[in-house]
Amino acid sequence: MNWDRTLDLMQVHCQGEIGKVIVAGAPEIPGATMLDKMNHINAVDDSLRRFVTFEPRANVAMSVNLLVAPTRTDADAGFIVLQADRAHPMSGSNCICVVTALLESGRIAMHEPETIVRLDTPAGLVVARATCRNGRCISVSLDNVPSFAEMLDKEIETPKWGRIKTDIAFGGVYYALIDVDQIGLDITPSNARVLAEAGIELRAQLAEQIEVAHPILTGVSDVAYVMFRAREADGAVRTCTTLQPGRVDRSPCGTGSSANLATLYARGEVRVGDSRTSRSLIGGEFHAEAIGETEIAGRKAVLPRITGSGYVYGREQLRYEADDPFLKGFALSDTWGPQVKLLR
Repeated sequence: MNWDRTLDLMQVHCQGEIGKVIVAGAPEIPGATMLDKMNHINAVDDSLRRFVTFEPRANVAMSVNLLVAPTRTDADAGFIVLQADRAHPMSGSNCICVVTALLESGRIAMHEPETIVRLDTPAGLVVARATCRNGRCISVSLDNVPSFAEMLDKEIETPKWGRIKTDIAFGGVYYALIDVDQIGLDITPSNARVLAEAGIELRAQLAEQIEVAHPILTGVSDVAYVMFRAREADGAVRTCTTLQPGRVDRSPCGTGSSANLATLYARGEVRVGDSRTSRSLIGGEFHAEAIGETEIAGRKAVLPRITGSGYVYGREQLRYEADDPFLKGFALSDTWGPQVKLLR
């Protein structure tokens, strides 16, 4: 059997959200910067993304992270998030998976009790501080990219729920943050399916009624996700991020937690030094702290630190054969639902 062309992956999850990491075998991606490389995947050649995120090699409830050499001298490694819909500039849970994989595989030397890993991402430099003990990466704190509120209490019209309010904020990608009581639901595991469907429906309606464009990051010009939120009795924020083609994030969502922190900061409800707990639909938790403030093209922004844990649970090797009829993968409506119609 010819195994000359293979991809090696580490199987990792962060609070239940799968974020596999390609550690060897990937082709070179053109581009002078990590943002260029992401845009190349999205606009020019998405064959690798399809190969690793579509059936028969994958399922919709996961991401795959492409490790690449950094394009900046102050970074130790670079990565791009590959998902079923497209490549994305940043993800907190995936970033935690990447740091955990880099350290526990020995690709970056682990130093106890703390190892600092600097990551080149399409959204900018992310500095990770990993707590390490007995050869394990116990937790990771991410100093995320500057996060800011774009619109607060923006009203949109919906056929199903009438007029609802949403906050639009950037936390590494753009989010629409919606208080879940406006659609008459609770964030519980039993509502996962209906929440996912509502999030995808609302994202389509948002695309028709609002426009966003990051002032610095070329190509980051749409609301990537709808995140439902609710306040818990202990002050934590219960989160449910909805992703294409119609599923929910199993983790509390690091970039979504950053975006939410930015809205709290913009309203004066959070100051530098304050923190909030983000709690997922299945009970996983991230710690979100405001560690500083800055400006992005005149926008007041907060510097978030997101802390959580990832777990390596296995290894995987994918074989590439040119005569495989499904090199680009496939998607069916039993898992994708009506979103399958949007595939190119």
